[in-house]
Amino acid sequence: MFFSANEIAQTIRMIQKEHLDIRTVTMGINLLDCSDSNISVKCNKIYDKICSSAGRLVPVCEEIERKYGIPIVNKRISVTPIGLIANTDVDGCVKIAQALEKAADATGVNFIGGYSALVHKGYTKSEKTLVDSIPYALDATTKVCSSVNVGTTKAGINMDAVRDLGILIKKAAELSAESGGANCARLVVFANAPEDNPFMAGAFHGVGEPECVINVGVSGPGVVKCAIEAVRGEDFTVLAETIKKTAFKITRMGQLVAQEASRELDIPFGIVDLSLAPTPAVGDSVARIIEEMGIERCGAPGTTAALALLNDAVKKGGLMASSHVGGLSGAFIPVSEDEGMIEAVQTGALSIEKLEAMTCVCSVGLDMIVVPGTTTAATISGIIADEIAIGMVNTKTTAVRIIPAPGKNIGDVVEFGGLLGSGPVMSVKQYDCSSFINRGGRLPAPLLSLRN
Repeated sequence: MFFSANEIAQTIRMIQKEHLDIRTVTMGINLLDCSDSNISVKCNKIYDKICSSAGRLVPVCEEIERKYGIPIVNKRISVTPIGLIANTDVDGCVKIAQALEKAADATGVNFIGGYSALVHKGYTKSEKTLVDSIPYALDATTKVCSSVNVGTTKAGINMDAVRDLGILIKKAAELSAESGGANCARLVVFANAPEDNPFMAGAFHGVGEPECVINVGVSGPGVVKCAIEAVRGEDFTVLAETIKKTAFKITRMGQLVAQEASRELDIPFGIVDLSLAPTPAVGDSVARIIEEMGIERCGAPGTTAALALLNDAVKKGGLMASSHVGGLSGAFIPVSEDEGMIEAVQTGALSIEKLEAMTCVCSVGLDMIVVPGTTTAATISGIIADEIAIGMVNTKTTAVRIIPAPGKNIGDVVEFGGLLGSGPVMSVKQYDCSSFINRGGRLPAPLLSLRN
């Protein structure tokens, strides 16, 4: 891979002044061969395989940082969905989560994902037990991340799981009441979950993936914002082209890091995820990109159209830079992790309903949403059902990461710290949907699923 002197200078400026970084290098590890009827043996197998596979992950990433001067913010691991190999009771599932945590500590990564279940068409006994264990597993760990795929375009939506997760999210919040329900920040509910997503909390190593793989997530909202500042007043073609060219440069850097990590670790390179992932730092916000396009405040009329342009241009630019693009790849809109989104909520410009509309054109959905602690389990399930339906009907990934903060009300702010930022408590419509949620069964797949 050849880089000109001008490209190198541009990259240095992006890193030093525009918050460009590699957001994560994530190693995916297959754990299907760790299954055992004895829970202690199973946990030991899981720990040993993760440590043997990922023991050099952090040192190699640190060496790449020194070699190229490129910040790699997070080093992470994703594993086979544990629901596929759990086959135990709730206590046994929690022991598996603790084994994952122990392995994360031993390898030095900041998160490990894959305490997950794929239940979009129904539960197996193993997966039902794992889902029931999620609040307790999250409470027993600090680095383990969980996800549940409850819907796909082909299968429809498992409304039993949607109902259950409303209750379980409430329980997870109660168990972490002292931190404002922060355990819920490590739980994502998906439609059409990708098997190669490197970003937490939703990362897992899918069953179609190889034995071990390196996936990289790039970022760069600040770089995109700085680039489009230079084309204020230009038409949409110029705006889109500017974003595409910027995404191309960001993705090339991500591919370089991915290939280096793959070579040093002797593990196949999987994908580069193009997602623009914001942080609470000023200047690293997706909301500010939308506002730079000409929207006074993120959430105002025109916001969804602006986000659609951004997402499309990022994907087009990234696909020109790498033949292996995957994961989520677009723009994230997590409220608590984006200082512009936080301000938009606090000024009244941005609501849950507007975020739901934005979901139709972006990468994920209702991400890091804090709601009053009094919000009922049925209401949470209703919010999840709405978001998953958008993903199902539009053949795209959508997700919900919602936090019913115990003791908090509209207008309060919950401080999570670090990349999780601070979450302003958002208003939720309180009209009851429990009769709908409690119907149970499976919401049928849409007609467009019959494409064979």
